[in-house]
Amino acid sequence: MNLLQQIEALLVARLGPAGPLLAVGFLGLAMILLTLPVLLRRKSDPLDRLKAQNARGGDAPKIVDRLRTPSAADKLERYATFLEPQNAEEYSAARLRLMQAGYRTRNAVRIYHFSQFALGVGALIGGLVFALSQGSSDPQDMIIATIGPAAIGYMAPKYWVTRRREARRQNITDGFPDSLDMMLVCVEAGQSLDQSIIRVSHELRSGYPDLAFEYSQVAHEMKAGKDKTLVLRDLSERCGVTDISSFVTVLVQSQQFGTSIAEALRVFSAEMRDKRVMRAEEKANTLPTKMTLATMMLTVPPLLIILIGPSLYDIYMTLGGGAAGN
Repeated sequence: MNLLQQIEALLVARLGPAGPLLAVGFLGLAMILLTLPVLLRRKSDPLDRLKAQNARGGDAPKIVDRLRTPSAADKLERYATFLEPQNAEEYSAARLRLMQAGYRTRNAVRIYHFSQFALGVGALIGGLVFALSQGSSDPQDMIIATIGPAAIGYMAPKYWVTRRREARRQNITDGFPDSLDMMLVCVEAGQSLDQSIIRVSHELRSGYPDLAFEYSQVAHEMKAGKDKTLVLRDLSERCGVTDISSFVTVLVQSQQFGTSIAEALRVFSAEMRDKRVMRAEEKANTLPTKMTLATMMLTVPPLLIILIGPSLYDIYMTLGGGAAGN
């Protein structure tokens, strides 16, 4: 009992009144970090190894393992049960969100959750070290200094993905009307829809790379023999743009009912051009409202200083002179 009291007195002397609490917190964090890899380590299933061996045949797995270059994603494979949602719907939603942001790799969901975990824990430790270096002894300040950075670090990847997703959608929306005009020219020149999509993807690489990649993905899937309707619907899901969803619906209906694709593209491209003009007019109409506050803050105070400043100076000098005379 005396030993515990001596340890408590030492912690209070070194770290302040919150020393025992901080020691317990450090001990708990260390135990979590030590036991987490053991708990999250996913054991390989013998049936999976047997299936892989039968699929590749004989000694093929040894050759593949020897020639295969390890990567960071492979190191995270053992923690997949922790870094990936176990629900199929949640996993599909997270993968679709990352795909719409431009992250299409197989391990994108795993890397995304790992970055959230790593940044959260790193910011938590960094905030705790900073609070201790400042010599703060208030438990409330300690909690704010640790929980605040941890929350920011955890939410930073989500914020980044959201911003990337919106920027990519805007890039696709801006380049879509031009791509329709180019596609219409190609179709009217005698090319098929597949050839026109390939040509448009090559022409848009410099100005709208995101939209060009989506068109090239459509072309590759069509070449691979995938059903055209499924390819177009996958394009709509990957982009997440309303205009492309409407475009896919028009193409699917044109294919199902046997109508002319050139005529459908002509009508839809004209509609997209009108819609782009309407977007520009909408932004122009909202610009005066957005500039009102800036105009009031930057124009009214200098104007008041110019108009009222001399009068106030004269009044001050008059009152000051009268007080000096008395």
